[in-house]
Amino acid sequence: MTVHPPAVGHCDELQDALGAFRASAHITEGWGERLAAVLGGGGRLLAAGNGGSAAQAQHLTAELVGRYRDDRPPFSAIALHADTSSTTAIANDYGVDEVFARQVRAHGRAGDVLMLLSTSGASANLLSAADAARAAGVRVWALTGCAPNPLMAGSDESLCVDAPSTATVQEIHLVAVHMICAAFDTALARSPGAGTEAGAAAGTGAARGNGARQNGARAGGARQNGVRRDGAAANGARDGVRGKGAPGDGARGNGVRDEGVPANGARGDGARGKGTRR
Repeated sequence: MTVHPPAVGHCDELQDALGAFRASAHITEGWGERLAAVLGGGGRLLAAGNGGSAAQAQHLTAELVGRYRDDRPPFSAIALHADTSSTTAIANDYGVDEVFARQVRAHGRAGDVLMLLSTSGASANLLSAADAARAAGVRVWALTGCAPNPLMAGSDESLCVDAPSTATVQEIHLVAVHMICAAFDTALARSPGAGTEAGAAAGTGAARGNGARQNGARAGGARQNGVRRDGAAANGARDGVRGKGAPGDGARGNGVRDEGVPANGARGDGARGKGTRR
C-alpha cells in the first residue's frame, strides 16, 4: 500500500482507489439496468446509511426522484434516514438497531431494492435492515469499504471499495452512485416504455388529486353562490324587504341559509359576518 503525505496526498490516495474501482464498473452498470426495470415496473428503491453514508444514500434517491442529467419521469426512491420523526420515534421505542429495519418492513415490497451504504460494513442497524429486507423479499445491494465485512455477507450483492481511509471510500461511493444513475438513464432510454409506465402511474395519481381539488372548487363555488344569495336576502331585508318573517337577522347580516347553516363570507356583501361565528 502506498503511503501518501497529508492534503495533496489525499488526491493521490483517491486516484489510486479510483483506478482499482474502475474494474468494478460492470457491477454499477448491472445495478443501474436492473434498477430501471424494477422502478420502471412500479417498484421502489429504499436506501440507508449512517453519517456521511446517509448523505450518499439521500443523494442517490434525489437523483431518481428528481433527475440525474436529462429530464425523465420521477421514480419512487426513499432515503430511510430522512424521515426524522420516524427514525427518532423508532430509536426511542425499539432501539437504534431497528431504525431502518422497521421502515423496510413498512415500505418494502417483494421485488423492491434496498441499497445499503457503509464504509465499515459493520453497522448493526444496516445489518438488521438487510435481514428485514430479505425476509420481505426485497433485494439487498451493499456499497461498503474493504472486503470482507459483515454487510457484504448479509447482502444479495455487494460492491466493496478497497481504500485505506473512510473519506476515500465515501468519495468512491459517490462515483458509484453516479455510475448507477448513468446506467439507469441509459437503460430507460433503451426501453422507454418503463419510464412511461412509471410516469403514467404518477400522472394518474396527479389527475386524481387535481380532480379532487376541482370538485372541492366546485363545492366551494356552490358555497359562495349560497353566500351571495343569502347576502342578497340580507340586503333586501335591510332595505325593508322582509324574507319569511325574519327582517331582524337579514338586517343584521346573519345571512342564514334555508337549511339553517350560517353563510360564510356574508361579510363580503356588506353584512357584519355574525353568521360566520355561529
